[in-house]
Amino acid sequence: MKRKFVSYPVTDIKTLKSKMLNWSNQFSIFCLLEDNHNPSSQSSFDCIIGAGSLKTLQAISGSAFSQLEHFISKEQDWAFGHLAYDLKNEVEKLSSTNSDSIQFPDLFFFIPEIVLILKDGQLQIGVLDKDANGVFTDIQAMIVSSGTISNKAQISLSSRFTKQEYIDTIAKLQHHILIGDCYEINFCQEFYSEGINMDPVKVYQNLTQLSPNPLSGFYKLNDKYLLCASPERFIKKTGQRIISQPIKGTAKRDLVDTQKDEKNKQSLLSSAKECSENVMITDLVRNDLSKISTEASVKVEELFGIYSFPQVHQMISTVAATLATGNIADILKATFPMGSMTGAPKKRVMELIEQYEKTKRGIFSGSIGYITPDRDFDFNVVIRSIIYNSSNNYLSISAGSAITFYSKAEDEYEECLIKISAMKKALA
Repeated sequence: MKRKFVSYPVTDIKTLKSKMLNWSNQFSIFCLLEDNHNPSSQSSFDCIIGAGSLKTLQAISGSAFSQLEHFISKEQDWAFGHLAYDLKNEVEKLSSTNSDSIQFPDLFFFIPEIVLILKDGQLQIGVLDKDANGVFTDIQAMIVSSGTISNKAQISLSSRFTKQEYIDTIAKLQHHILIGDCYEINFCQEFYSEGINMDPVKVYQNLTQLSPNPLSGFYKLNDKYLLCASPERFIKKTGQRIISQPIKGTAKRDLVDTQKDEKNKQSLLSSAKECSENVMITDLVRNDLSKISTEASVKVEELFGIYSFPQVHQMISTVAATLATGNIADILKATFPMGSMTGAPKKRVMELIEQYEKTKRGIFSGSIGYITPDRDFDFNVVIRSIIYNSSNNYLSISAGSAITFYSKAEDEYEECLIKISAMKKALA
């Protein structure tokens, strides 16, 4: 049976998006992705949701990518889901032994009962055996609370590293760089809280108010939640065209002093350190895309693009190519994990990440996204996120930065704190 879409005109997009989120939360599995009206997003929709699950695929590292290819080929329908960072163990001969209190599977995709697409002032409702009119009526009937939503209690976060431990670890990583082990490593630390009982929908609404980033998402997988305000795209396929948009380079915003804010922005663009970090990862992405693209088709369409978000300015480059294959498993396996979350060279830095980080990354620095019946897809990079397990009441926020030989440990530590600031405010 082919999915049928019915369109409905929309006047108040902001209110409807809130209603769509609240309506979707009745399902044990759903995925919402939105661009928050950001003109730089290159997204195909204002908002898209896969709600409910007709069929699912859950896989661990080993044959996960090929299982996904088989699943997509067989179903030929919309699919939503995630790729966790530890699929690296399938890409290379690696392992993951650090602790994981959230416990997202390595790979999970589902065929939704209902697809909602908000685009160009229209809500398209895609159904197989349900009544689209009934779905639209139910969404419209949702009651949405207004104003800023606050938690009753302050949530305090602990870090897996003391500041001194973090500084000492950076020194060890720079020694690896000095002896030629690697050139750049994305080193992350986890901030966490235990015994937390929160409303994920309300916290996500807070987060997107504070940080309306272009590749945001709310992902619910039974008792596990991802509340994501990501500014970064991992990879997008449209026909035979593919793009990746790695972020490397960060500067703090100053929303009070516009002149200082502009100075911070220009300092980022003129920073030799930040530009060299961006070039290294852009080259890595070019190399990854060349494995699955036609000869001489890989192009850097934008280098050192500076984009401003509520908390930070970011340096983003865009790499595009023409695909030589339509095999989704081949494309994802050639490019995952994304270079911006590893460093270079990939295999060695992933070994060092496992050695020096204290927790398993799981879905953090992985990806959520969708695949269409035409085998197009769009996946983000899971950063700037609150990750929550409602069964064990564990909450996790991770942040990292690119470590090079010239990095200053204290600056990198402060960068992590800046990156988690919106999540902390959303929880407060």
